[in-house]
Amino acid sequence: MDYRKPDFNDIEDIYNLVMEYANDGVMLARSRNTLYENIRDMIVAVNEEGRVVGVGALHIIWAELAEIRTMAVSPEAIRQGIGSEIVCRLLEEGRALGVKRFFTLTYKPGFFQTVGFKTITKNQLPHKVWKDCIECPKFPNCDEIAMELDESEDGRSIASNVQWEM
Repeated sequence: MDYRKPDFNDIEDIYNLVMEYANDGVMLARSRNTLYENIRDMIVAVNEEGRVVGVGALHIIWAELAEIRTMAVSPEAIRQGIGSEIVCRLLEEGRALGVKRFFTLTYKPGFFQTVGFKTITKNQLPHKVWKDCIECPKFPNCDEIAMELDESEDGRSIASNVQWEM
């Protein structure tokens, strides 16, 4: 398995992978435009045939705060450690930038628990997080589960640091 940054030729595979889950209601849809705009945030897993079988993105929100998003692994490739490897690489990338707190909004909390995330309430997330949600068809009735991985020295959760507000 090759893990790397995607290029423009990968966007259609990424789009199809994301939409497969979005059509089943277990992931939020992402437009091709959004994928192109955020290509630098992503890591893909590419199989021996050169097909994208996994994707994930690290989206910086604010100083020391980032979201793990657009996580998807092709159904035929699940339970092979691909998703965990993508998350670990995204966390490493974030740590190199100085990120101390990571969060995700997910329908698969069990997966994120295996890589160290803990469930929190959505109210614990800063308002800045919700700017992308305005365009979501589920807004304002989001049914995703909020989770965080807090690596700050003081162990404070995202909610306890009011510096995030503009």
